[in-house]
Amino acid sequence: MFSILLVIIYLAFISLGLPDSLIGSGWPAMHTALNVPTSYAGIITMLISANTIISSLLSDRLTRRFGTGKVTAMSVGTTALALFGFSIAPSFIWLCVFAIPYGLGAGAVDAALNNYVALHYKVAK
Repeated sequence: MFSILLVIIYLAFISLGLPDSLIGSGWPAMHTALNVPTSYAGIITMLISANTIISSLLSDRLTRRFGTGKVTAMSVGTTALALFGFSIAPSFIWLCVFAIPYGLGAGAVDAALNNYVALHYKVAK
């Protein structure tokens, strides 16, 4: 049972890390469509990073209150909705709005899953 759960946790880490590089690869096309300078990508990435930090710092409280499973499910759902929002955002302001839940979701799941693995699995020797 534990090995299957560990595989699921590993897949969750991989799947949540995949979209992190999409701003860099998609921005050359996005900034022209949104009619904003190339440098505005930094605003989006800083919003995501700041909210990831906030969420990571609050993750202990959330995990203690709701449990790792619920925090992970909500974080994955929040991140997925934010990524969908990125795909339909009509303007740069909407990208900024969707960057907030994206960062909040990404930070909470990373910290919650790291904590779970640290508490429930031993180091392989």
